Amino acid sequence: MALWDRIPVVGRISQRSRALKHILRALKLFVPMLNDVVSRRYRPVPWPAFGWMAAALAYLISPLDLIPDVLLLFGILDDVVIVAWLLTRVDRSLADYRAWRRATGADVGAEDDLGGDL
Repeated sequence: MALWDRIPVVGRISQRSRALKHILRALKLFVPMLNDVVSRRYRPVPWPAFGWMAAALAYLISPLDLIPDVLLLFGILDDVVIVAWLLTRVDRSLADYRAWRRATGADVGAEDDLGGDL
């Protein structure tokens, strides 16, 4: 295992997989959090998570990009990178909600499958 850690590509893939886990966890947790907030089961409202999610959605549907989508690969790649970064921010904003779900015993299996608090 130590040999694999010395190879730079393996280290990069490992870092990317952690970011991917943050993204998946944010997407899986946002909808239940939204449901709990609307039904008033969870207070305080995690406004930063709503803000980061709104920014991610706005960037995805906005015709304004850092790199225009006309430049096929690079245009799409910048969308993926920026939205992924925004979704990792969503995941970090939901740390208190994740702790609340664990404390109340509310279906914590989905987000724990992705590694708990990374």
